[in-house]
Amino acid sequence: MSHKETFLWERLQKARQVPLQANWLGTVYSPQLSKELRIALSEHLGQLAKEGWPTIALLIKTHNLQPELIKAAGLCHQPAARDWLISLLDQETKFHLEVIQALACWGALLPNHLLEDILKAPNQAMRIAGLDLLSFKAHHLNEKELLQLTKELLVDIRDPIVIRTINILQRRDEVVISKKIGELAINGSEAAAHAALMALGSIGTKDSQTILSILSEQLPNGNRRALALKQLKHQYRLIQTV
Repeated sequence: MSHKETFLWERLQKARQVPLQANWLGTVYSPQLSKELRIALSEHLGQLAKEGWPTIALLIKTHNLQPELIKAAGLCHQPAARDWLISLLDQETKFHLEVIQALACWGALLPNHLLEDILKAPNQAMRIAGLDLLSFKAHHLNEKELLQLTKELLVDIRDPIVIRTINILQRRDEVVISKKIGELAINGSEAAAHAALMALGSIGTKDSQTILSILSEQLPNGNRRALALKQLKHQYRLIQTV
């Protein structure tokens, strides 16, 4: 490690006692620094919010797109940074995933068509990042819109995507969503079926209770049926205490 990097790390460690200024952070940042140090400097810039964004924008103009600067743009939570990040979605860039991840906190403001495009990406990391956006957007959508956006995700062969989607859907109590989750208890993988049955048990409505009751009779003997019965008993106890 160079003497310069040693000095910068020592200065960052004292940030609580002696607050860092955006101008200083912008001056010492360089693409030639180690990756860990660039990330640390950029995170501090992002945490400076309104004060940090002009410096972040200047660094991007000077050094072009860098993943740590994209992340800093998301951390600063400024409307101008949000608009800039959204504009990048229409551009060809190798940092597409980093842009989507940086937009996570603004998921509620993304137009449906942009979110749909992100969720259709074949890459697992992209779909998970899109689901993080959807978690902020879901309460702004009606059940038809939500199911339309998640239709392809629920039949994905990768369990992490399906389970993350179930986790978002289970926040809703519409019967059509409970039915869709119930279908995964029959047709999904073991991991997806387990997540679906747990979700139905947590929804806590008469509709989810009815679906669990049907599943407890229709599922063949085995782990799925046993879990359906267990969650059904949980539903009875839950409803009785309301």
